[in-house]
Amino acid sequence: MTASYITLDWIDLALAATLVLVNGLLSLWLRLGMERQFLIAALRMCVQLGLMGLVLKTLFALVSPWLTALAVLVMVLFAGREIMARQERRFQGPWAYGLGTGSVLFAGTLVMLFALATQIQADPWYHPRYAIPLLGMILGNTMTGIAVGLNTLTERVARDKAAIETMLALGETRRAAFRPLVQNAVRNGLIPIVNAMSAAGVVSLPGMMTGQILSGVEPIEAIKYQILVMFLIAGGTGLGVVLAVHTGAARLSDARHRLRLDRLEVE
Repeated sequence: MTASYITLDWIDLALAATLVLVNGLLSLWLRLGMERQFLIAALRMCVQLGLMGLVLKTLFALVSPWLTALAVLVMVLFAGREIMARQERRFQGPWAYGLGTGSVLFAGTLVMLFALATQIQADPWYHPRYAIPLLGMILGNTMTGIAVGLNTLTERVARDKAAIETMLALGETRRAAFRPLVQNAVRNGLIPIVNAMSAAGVVSLPGMMTGQILSGVEPIEAIKYQILVMFLIAGGTGLGVVLAVHTGAARLSDARHRLRLDRLEVE
C-alpha cells in the first residue's frame, strides 16, 4: 500500500495561523510587548517562503550552475546579516558584517559540496533541488552557532578586560590570554546543535523527517536522511563557530599582544 500525499489549502494555513494569534493574545495578557514581533515574524516568514517557492520553481526548471550559485550567495549574505544583527557588541568597519558572513560562507558551502559530491551524488552535482535545501538547513544552524559564539566572545572579552590585560602584562601571549574565552565561546556556540542531536528521536522529531513522513516517504528512509542532515549540520556548525571565534579573538588583539577593545562598538 502506497501512502498518498496530503495536500494543504489556504484555509488549513489560516487555521494554523490562529496559533500565532494566540501567542499575540498571551503577550498582551502578560504584557510582554512581543505581539508586534510575533506579527512581523509571521508575515515575514510567509512572504519569504512564498518568494522562495517561486525562486525554487524557476531554478528547478532551468538547472543553471550560475543561478544556483547566485541563490547560494544571496542566502549566505542574508545569513551574515542575521549574525551581525544578533551581536550586542559588533566589530567596527567591514568586520561587523564580514566576519560572520565569511565564516558561514566557508563552512556552509564546504559541507554542502562535500554532501553533494559523496552522499547525495546529484546529477548534475549543482542541481538546485538538492543544493539549495541542503545549504538552507546547514546555514540556519551554522548561523545560530556563529552568532552565539561571537556574542559570547565579545561579551566575555569586555567583561574580563582587566584579567586579559594582566596576563598580557605578565608576558603571556595573546593566544594564551584568550584561550579560556575562546573555549567558552566555542562551547556555547556548539551547545544548540549538541542539544538538537541529543533530543532528536526522543524529545523531538526534526522538521525534515516529519515533512518527509507526512508526504508519504517510508519512515526508515526519512530517518536515514535526517541522520545525514544532522551530521552535515554538526560539521558546518563546528567549522563555522571555530573559524569565527578564533578570527574574532585575533581581531581583538594585535601582533604586539595588546588587547584591542577599540575595535568593538556597542549598540
